Amino acid sequence: MPELPEAESARRLLQRLLKGRRFAAVAAQPDPIVFSGTTAARVAAALKGRTVRGTGRKGKHVWLELDRRPWPAFHMGMSGWFEVVGPDDEPPRFWKLDLLAGSRRVVFCDVRRFGRVRLLQDPPHEPPISLLGFDPLVGLPPVAELARHLARRSAPIKAVLLDQSLFAGVGNWIADEVLFQAGLSPHRPARELDRDEVARLRRVMHAIVALAVRVDGDSSKFPKRWLFHRRWEYRGDLLTSRGESIVRETIGGRTAAWVPTRQR
Repeated sequence: MPELPEAESARRLLQRLLKGRRFAAVAAQPDPIVFSGTTAARVAAALKGRTVRGTGRKGKHVWLELDRRPWPAFHMGMSGWFEVVGPDDEPPRFWKLDLLAGSRRVVFCDVRRFGRVRLLQDPPHEPPISLLGFDPLVGLPPVAELARHLARRSAPIKAVLLDQSLFAGVGNWIADEVLFQAGLSPHRPARELDRDEVARLRRVMHAIVALAVRVDGDSSKFPKRWLFHRRWEYRGDLLTSRGESIVRETIGGRTAAWVPTRQR
């Protein structure tokens, strides 16, 4: 499932290929689920002839800044992605929105149709993006402020990390990795973390997200010591790179992988 690093990678792709370019042609596949609050035809009409001035992102949401509003905003859902194709190529399977700007052609695709394409006047200040919390890459608050937010939460810290109204763009694997590297049990009530633990959580979260973004979300380039490389296996004897036992269980309705001997 795409998380913040994949969304930032998509934003950078769009910025690199489309900034300063005008959409000469726009095609949209009718889909009442993916095109949220609008239609494929309206999106195509709103984008055709417009010039891309820049891009934006918060959490897992990405948008294009055009020379006229409204602007298109994208959420990848569980399986959305942008694909670069040749100007004369057939569109990829599962395509939803096809954008041609000069010789540059980018297509938004979604296999499972959990992604969303919206038309918004001011994406960062309109729902659903305006309802998001802190962006771990560029917007984490100071330790004292973050500690105050966590002090109001009685839920397990694993569940709190997945709350998009607090941490925008943190998904399941990032939450597990943060808690693993910070040495914190996913069962700990968020409000019980002391200031030093909050500081460690904040530092580790930013470092993990920044590294994942730096390698363009390519998990093969994540450090081998990361829990990420072992958490996906479904054998009963899961072990870390150091030989520590990994426990898999459900916490707050989501699967969690963690190491009790390391995480307290």
